[in-house]
Amino acid sequence: QVQLVESGGGLVQAGESLRLSCAASGSIYTIATMGWYRQAPGKQRESVAIINSNGNTHYADSVKGRFTISRDNAKNTVYLQMNSLKPEDTAVYYCNARVATMPAKFSTFWGQGTLVTVSS
Repeated sequence: QVQLVESGGGLVQAGESLRLSCAASGSIYTIATMGWYRQAPGKQRESVAIINSNGNTHYADSVKGRFTISRDNAKNTVYLQMNSLKPEDTAVYYCNARVATMPAKFSTFWGQGTLVTVSS
């Protein structure tokens, strides 16, 4: 199958930056979209940023201008550069990928999550 492994979370102060990484491995034929979601305590999981195989991106309004998503297709890796972090960005961040393990057979996979804590 496919595994997504995230890294880069941690504790920072408001205004600082963090970079998250997520590497996909396993039986990968091709990857369509990759993205980052987050879930704060007591809230539903929400989409943060998505990038497709052509590099087209979509961001949640709350992170536009502060976060940048990118991907390295050769490494099956997606990144999330988070600048000007705010306490309300505190959440567990999950990597998501739409992966084909064989031609035209796509499934959605999730990482285990990485905690980002922003102190005021």
